[in-house]
Amino acid sequence: MAVDATHDPARRSWVASANGHPDFPIQNLPLGVFSPPGGTPRGGVAIGDMILELGAVAPLLSGEARRAAEAAAGPALNPLLALGAGPRRALRGALSDLLAEGSAQHEAAAPHLHEAEACALHLPARIGDYTDFFAGIHHATNTGRLFRPDNPLLPNYKYVPVAYHGRASSVRPSGTGVRRPRGQRKPPSDPAPSFGPSRNLDYEMELGIWIGPGNALGEPIPIGEAAQHVAGFCLLNDWSARDIQGWEYQPLGPFLAKNFCTSISPWIVTSEALAPFRIPQPQRPEGDPAPMDYLMDATDQAEGGLDIALEVLLLTPGMREKGMRPHRLSLGNARHLYWTVAQMVAHHTVGGCNLMPGDLFGSGTVSTPGPDGFGSLLEITEGGRRPVALPSGEERRFLEDGDEVIFRARAEREGFAPIGFGECRGTVLPAQS
Repeated sequence: MAVDATHDPARRSWVASANGHPDFPIQNLPLGVFSPPGGTPRGGVAIGDMILELGAVAPLLSGEARRAAEAAAGPALNPLLALGAGPRRALRGALSDLLAEGSAQHEAAAPHLHEAEACALHLPARIGDYTDFFAGIHHATNTGRLFRPDNPLLPNYKYVPVAYHGRASSVRPSGTGVRRPRGQRKPPSDPAPSFGPSRNLDYEMELGIWIGPGNALGEPIPIGEAAQHVAGFCLLNDWSARDIQGWEYQPLGPFLAKNFCTSISPWIVTSEALAPFRIPQPQRPEGDPAPMDYLMDATDQAEGGLDIALEVLLLTPGMREKGMRPHRLSLGNARHLYWTVAQMVAHHTVGGCNLMPGDLFGSGTVSTPGPDGFGSLLEITEGGRRPVALPSGEERRFLEDGDEVIFRARAEREGFAPIGFGECRGTVLPAQS
């Protein structure tokens, strides 16, 4: 995860909107799939308010960079993700040079830029499998305290990177509407369950983790090699129907409460782009068990953490009618994850499970120790008991129809250009009649 010339804060682009862009300066160069007006999906890289078409500029590149750009020319980035860190790093370096001020290939590349606002953004890869982890220890503690006040964390939490297998088919890009799910609900006070739309719809602020090269069935990925299998990151909203979840999750975990939709931001912010924002994994509290040997690596402990600010905003129909801006509900940070991404990869494969290029992980809900950074309404409202007061005069215990949830993220460090992820948005639609 070396810092190199592509991270130089003094580097500027001939794409004017990239210079000082809050998300996509030349120091970022995230990967995605887009369709220009009237066109078909193809791979691209975000630069300021524009998207550079990768297949079209492949002839301007050479060697591994050209091979990577050609692999990204189609409607999904799986072939590029499969190539691994070397070609991806070569592509990043070549694109940084191509887009930098003074580039000799400025005129040749310029016709292959598209205005992002005019383009449709798609899922960046075909997702074969989606696994959602539970690595946010403050979220795990807060939610556990609601249901098990005397024993918030189950005994396995500090030994095992807990996860469940989610539904890949219902992962959708930012901007897709989220239909309120229906299912069985049983409050503790009711003698029997009822069926109907979820009354307690919630969001969960997570990082999405994109897998690059996979592994063969039966061949675990060692912890020291796990980071090489991570291509990059996005924002992920693990929409959750809390009332359905509370009734169904025993004994096998989430089912209908989470399989109706998962929203992600459409750009893969590469592992290379995040190199300046790596931090040591926070030390475990005194008395916590050390990770088992297969989860312990000195390099991962020294640089496996991530310093990324994570913001959740809400825009209600009432706020929209009054012309109000979205209201911030929380501001957290990925540094509070209890397990590193490499530990997630190593644990996922230790039993022999084979990962594939384009597989997606969720980090688990990221919450801070204090309420300003809680990553779900379940935590903010204490299970609906303490509603959130909004500047429009409205209140929310859980999400209502027409509410739009917006995730944003930003990585900042002195001496480097800040980068962002773009937005992850989703608006709640009424349940199907």
